[in-house]
Amino acid sequence: MSDNACTTPGLVCAHHHLYSALARGMPAPQRVPSDFEDILELIWWRLDRALDLEMIRWSAKLGALEALESGTTAIIDHHSSPNCIDGSLEVIAQACREVGVRVLCAYEVSDRNGLDGAAAGLAENERYLSSGGRGYVGAHACFTLSEATLEAVAGLAEDLGVGVHIHVAEGLCDQGAGERLANLSRQEWLLAHCVHLDQELAGTIVHNPRSNMNNAVGYASPARFSGRVALGSDGIGADMLEEFRIAYARAREEDVTTTPELVWSWLEAGWELVPEALDDIVRWSYEPMDPWHLAFTPGVRPVEITVDGSLVLKGGQAVLVDSNEIRSKAAEQARRLFARL
Repeated sequence: MSDNACTTPGLVCAHHHLYSALARGMPAPQRVPSDFEDILELIWWRLDRALDLEMIRWSAKLGALEALESGTTAIIDHHSSPNCIDGSLEVIAQACREVGVRVLCAYEVSDRNGLDGAAAGLAENERYLSSGGRGYVGAHACFTLSEATLEAVAGLAEDLGVGVHIHVAEGLCDQGAGERLANLSRQEWLLAHCVHLDQELAGTIVHNPRSNMNNAVGYASPARFSGRVALGSDGIGADMLEEFRIAYARAREEDVTTTPELVWSWLEAGWELVPEALDDIVRWSYEPMDPWHLAFTPGVRPVEITVDGSLVLKGGQAVLVDSNEIRSKAAEQARRLFARL
């Protein structure tokens, strides 16, 4: 927390899906999903197969803009576009740079699109990271990964000196993930969700409370783990103060002794993952920026933001890009996407 009562460092979204920015208002599936696997198959896997580079570019710009407008200056993204893999991570990184938001990228490796799809995902991670891009080797979840592919993901990450960014035990369909990852995970791994994780694993657990509630997968109860816990959005925007408030309310529902300081510590863990964000300066519309105040105060917005010494938001408006143009172009790409769906 900053010494100035109305400023903080830039906030960090530790698990995002920027491509989901175009999903709002998408055509309904042929039937109403009845469980988590249905949600994946009928909504998200249907959507990610329809993406092309222009859709990816403008969804990333819109997601980054909305992050900036919420005081979030760093995003750890987890991307999937099975029919448009090559070059997708650099498109995302460039889009975020133009807005003035830091991003760490990963491509979601999975066997759900066949062995060729898994190989292409591995190649995209290797190409992006080897060329100087910052991020992780991405993986979907153990239930969509063969042993060979999972080992290839872990091996590539080891070779490149980075962690793996993977969904872990989000739904009951992946409840065996803990056993499969026990001998693979490392401290530099990002373990998203962990709702049904039944053992401690090396790595940072990223709690996504609003998404877990929306998907009815259960409560992760992250306080039960002894390791580091961070906060993400799982693609539902990047308003991390809102995510903090939801995380606090959900934790409080389970344990009335939970304090805002505990949940704020999960938000602060993002600065350990992206230390540069500590040097960003966000001046807010409210003071004091104290966990006990923020847990019960909606509508707090950034007024001015400096990233890496450059002014990127002034008077609540993005400085480096035309926010109206981004929203207009993103809407055009959303219409293209919906036509494909």
